[in-house]
Amino acid sequence: YFKYLNFFADSFAQLLKAVGLNVSWSTLNIVLPIGVSFFTFKLISYVIEVHREHIQPSKDFIEFGTYVAFFPTILSGPIDRPDKFIPQLKQNHNLNYEMAVDGLRQILWGMFTKMCIANNLATVTDTVWADFTSHSASTLLMIAILYPIQMYADFDGYSNMAIGVGKLLGINVAKNFDHPFLARNIAEYWRNWHISLTGWLTDYVFSPLNIAFRHLENLGLILSIIINFVLIGLWHGANWTFALFGLYHGVLYIPLILSGAFGKKKKIKPGYRGLPKMKDFSKMVLTFLLVVFGLILFRADNVGDALLFIRGILSSSILSKPMLLIDNITLIITLLLIFVLLTLEWFQRDKQHALQFNDRKPFKYRWVRWIIYYTLLVLIWLNIGNEQSFIYFQF
Repeated sequence: YFKYLNFFADSFAQLLKAVGLNVSWSTLNIVLPIGVSFFTFKLISYVIEVHREHIQPSKDFIEFGTYVAFFPTILSGPIDRPDKFIPQLKQNHNLNYEMAVDGLRQILWGMFTKMCIANNLATVTDTVWADFTSHSASTLLMIAILYPIQMYADFDGYSNMAIGVGKLLGINVAKNFDHPFLARNIAEYWRNWHISLTGWLTDYVFSPLNIAFRHLENLGLILSIIINFVLIGLWHGANWTFALFGLYHGVLYIPLILSGAFGKKKKIKPGYRGLPKMKDFSKMVLTFLLVVFGLILFRADNVGDALLFIRGILSSSILSKPMLLIDNITLIITLLLIFVLLTLEWFQRDKQHALQFNDRKPFKYRWVRWIIYYTLLVLIWLNIGNEQSFIYFQF
């Protein structure tokens, strides 16, 4: 009702007009509740798990309400499962010093990626998207490449802060990202991107569909994945751009299924001086470019704008110099911080977050860690005035 009634009413009216029936009706002015996409999925998960007898119904309304509306995650997730979350509420909670310290580090890292990378990139991408038809192909290509990084820094930043606050309270919140830009194919990417959403839909949508279609073999697997990803797209909002975004990613799975590579998980083995091997690196770049194209559909206001944006990238001005819409120093610093982000992602890929230090050099030295903390705090303080809303607040 809240997210999709007007969308389907408009779509149905347009369909009737297309077949020659002139209809018109006014849509309702529906106010979208905060966090509706997230707490609805929590409630559905609760009902299903109780029905499957995987958990017992909660007899404590405060306990149940805390699961549904846990304040750090209510606005943008992660989407916790009741079987993992509710048992934690039944325990007595005392301050766990190590857990609290790790939570503070994770909050710091989330604030850094959101305020120092995502917000600065939003200044560029929002300005170009507001009038993208007047910009050169090279500028549009630059914006298309920067937007996935902006979205990741924004959404992963929120998730890290939410998980960190949970740790301060002695609550383990579900992991939401696992270095998705290190993925070597689209299946790896979605296993590591918005994990709580993709895992939810895998368990409650894809798996039942795959069982129902198993007699169709590969065709059934393809149909299950495409339906699953169209729903992932529409979960983000009532717009055909999101449906096409999901369809696009579902179609990208077809070569993996036909080649037998779907479902195979191979750990990345570092090469020279701990860097990724060229074969792995080239696959990471290709996967990233596939994500870039899909997010044009995600970011556009409508399908027409998405096609115009793609046509603009393919125009003859692709070799021109991109227009820089913030001062060069800010852009250079932001690009440098993106390099720092991706570098730390690589070397800390076996950790829950980039600031989860251990005895590995040089992090085993306390003064090195404190230099990192204060550097991040200064960078955050310098970016306090550049306020941008979280991208996933709209969902």
